[in-house]
Amino acid sequence: MIRKARISDAESIYKLVASYSQKGVMLSRSLNSIYEHIRDFWVVEDDQSHELIGCAALQIIGWDGLAEVRSLVISSSKQNMGLGKKLIDTCINEANEMNVKRLFALTFVPGFFIKCGFYEISKDKLPHKIWSDCIDCPMFPDCKEIAVIIDLN
Repeated sequence: MIRKARISDAESIYKLVASYSQKGVMLSRSLNSIYEHIRDFWVVEDDQSHELIGCAALQIIGWDGLAEVRSLVISSSKQNMGLGKKLIDTCINEANEMNVKRLFALTFVPGFFIKCGFYEISKDKLPHKIWSDCIDCPMFPDCKEIAVIIDLN
C-alpha cells in the first residue's frame, strides 16, 4: 500500500535511504532532514507485515513550476515488482495536482526513470539553487548523477 508518510515513519525512511547511500548508489539524507521534509514523502507499506519497504519524496523547487523526485528507494527484497514505478506515478499524480510543470530527478539509474517517461537532460539546464545539497555530497564537485526530467500537464 502506498500512502503519505507519517512522523512515525521517519526512522524507517532513514534506514532505507541509508542502506543504499552506504553502497554509494544514492545520496544520504540526515534523520533531521527526513523529519523536516516528512510531508514530501510517500511510503510503500507491506500489506502483511506493515513494514516500510519503499519511499520517495516530491520536493517543490521553486515558483517556476519545477519539482524533484528525491530519495526513491525500494527494499532490495521487494524490487522488480513494479513498486518503484508506482511510487513515481504517485509523485507524478501529486505534482499534476499541484500544477507542477516539470518534474526531475538526479539519479545513478537513469534507465529506470526513462522507462517511467523521463528523458535525460544536461544538469546545466536545472536551476542553480538545486545544487545546495551538493555541497554535502562526497562526490562534490565531480557529480556522477544523471539529470532526468518529465514534462507534465
